Amino acid sequence: MKKVGFTRSIHLKFVLIYMLLILIAMQIIGVYFVGKLEQEFVENFEESVRQRVNLLEYYLREELVKDRSDSEAVPLEQDITKILDDFVASDIKEVRVINSDFRIIGTSDPNRRDKVGQSSPEAIVKRSMVFNEDFEEVVIDPETGDRLWIRASPITTLGEVEGVILVMGNLETVFSQLKDINKIFFNGTAIALLITALLGILLAQTITRPISDMRKQALAMAKGNFSRKVRVYGYDEIGQLAITFNNLTKRLQEAQAMTEGERRKLSSVLAYMTDGVIATDRKGRIILINEPAAKLLNVSRETVMSQPLVDLLEIQDTYTFENIMEQNDSLILDYSTQNQPYMLRANFSVIQKETGFVNGVIAVLHDVTEQEKIDIERREFVANVSHELRTPLTTMRSYLEALAEGAWQDDEIAPRFLEVTQEETERMIRLVNDLLQLSKMDSKDYRMNTDWINFTSLFNRVIDRFDLSKSQNVSFKRLLIEEAVFVEIDQDKITQVLDNIISNALKYSPEGGQVTFTTSYKDEFLLISVKDEGMGIPRDKVEKIFERFYRVDKARTRQLGGTGLGLAIAREMVEAHGGRIWAESEEGKGTTIYFTLPYDPAQEDEWT
Repeated sequence: MKKVGFTRSIHLKFVLIYMLLILIAMQIIGVYFVGKLEQEFVENFEESVRQRVNLLEYYLREELVKDRSDSEAVPLEQDITKILDDFVASDIKEVRVINSDFRIIGTSDPNRRDKVGQSSPEAIVKRSMVFNEDFEEVVIDPETGDRLWIRASPITTLGEVEGVILVMGNLETVFSQLKDINKIFFNGTAIALLITALLGILLAQTITRPISDMRKQALAMAKGNFSRKVRVYGYDEIGQLAITFNNLTKRLQEAQAMTEGERRKLSSVLAYMTDGVIATDRKGRIILINEPAAKLLNVSRETVMSQPLVDLLEIQDTYTFENIMEQNDSLILDYSTQNQPYMLRANFSVIQKETGFVNGVIAVLHDVTEQEKIDIERREFVANVSHELRTPLTTMRSYLEALAEGAWQDDEIAPRFLEVTQEETERMIRLVNDLLQLSKMDSKDYRMNTDWINFTSLFNRVIDRFDLSKSQNVSFKRLLIEEAVFVEIDQDKITQVLDNIISNALKYSPEGGQVTFTTSYKDEFLLISVKDEGMGIPRDKVEKIFERFYRVDKARTRQLGGTGLGLAIAREMVEAHGGRIWAESEEGKGTTIYFTLPYDPAQEDEWT
């Protein structure tokens, strides 16, 4: 970081601010003070002249009304000149006396005595003579350029105007005094600014020194050094800021230590994870990739950094980074070749702040090649077996029908052949039907024909059918809801679910055992259960009985004619209805199969 220059430093700014404030204050005070002082001086000057003019008027009035009929009497002009000579002052430039005939009869200026006896041209004299009032005005002396204050005062006797006194005061004496005062004020302002600058430098240092220390501490923190402390010079706002800065340094040191520990933990976790993990920034560029991910994608960690995620996963033709952020389901990435299948499943999670700002995406990769391969092979197996077995089964059924119609006359061979062939045929037909059913449910165009069905009535009919056709000594116990319960289901599919579950219960029920059927309400579902008293299922195998082709006891299942697909078909159909199926079992005491169907009493009432 560059060092701050003196012209840009806050130190100089503080000093300049103080000086400008003082200068502005002094200017405001000076303008107001000088203005008031000028007004006061001018008013005092005018008032002083007025008082002297009033006294002069008295003496002149006496001279104007004196009787001068005696031949030895002194002329009026000499008496007036004598009076005016005594009135001479430094602030009075000239005093003239004009009689009622507008003739000058006296002047205080010796250089203008030649104008005595001449007419007075001043308009202010004529106004004062005519209106018998005092008039004042300020004019510029054309000879010297000085400002003159002129006053014309009438001399009256018994209401008659005998003459006018014209006084010309020199205002420059007043403004000369104001200039001296302004000079003194300017010198005072300069001294005040100098003192303010010195005090501003000292005061600015008390502020800038802690800030400079905090700047040095911030630079040290940026380099990872948290051991320094900012010196606290006082407990004012700057001191409190320094204390807070030290506390912040301590917190940052603790947070850095914690972050470093978490980073090491995360690095260790990522290093030993079997799943591939990729992290991106908010623009979709890769900022982290662990070793398993690099191996799964067969790339080098160093070469893929800052590369777009969609390019790395080779999905840029079908997906954008914005599509990935909106991807809720897993994405299967197929990198299979003609000779070698290879597929990955990618799960995406958006890294988002509480404010909603997106920082990036985390992608987790799993190798699902074997899983997908097994599913594909299983689906192909179901389709192939169904296709290959349907024709021979049809031929066998036709052959049996022929035997039944007349080829059974051989008393030794025909009955046994017929019985064995029919049993095998029925078992293979059941297998084919089950495989076809699963294959249909796996297909995307699988549809159900749903309708509102009274489940209580349907369940009773299925139970009655098994009760009439059962071959072993097994009793049925019904704990069903008595009233009609309407649910929206595909009747054929749910009938098949019940057939598969009840068939299993009867197969594994011992002689003299009991099968219990129950229905009840659970939250927003109808809960159905079928319980037998058979040998039960081991605890670690209960969850597997709904998998395809799974048999707990393969020998006994084959002996009883099971295909291993009944419960798998039941699970697919129940889940297609929006329900759930599970089992609870205890070895030696029996097994209970539960499943649920969505049930909404409000919709049922509306339908009914």
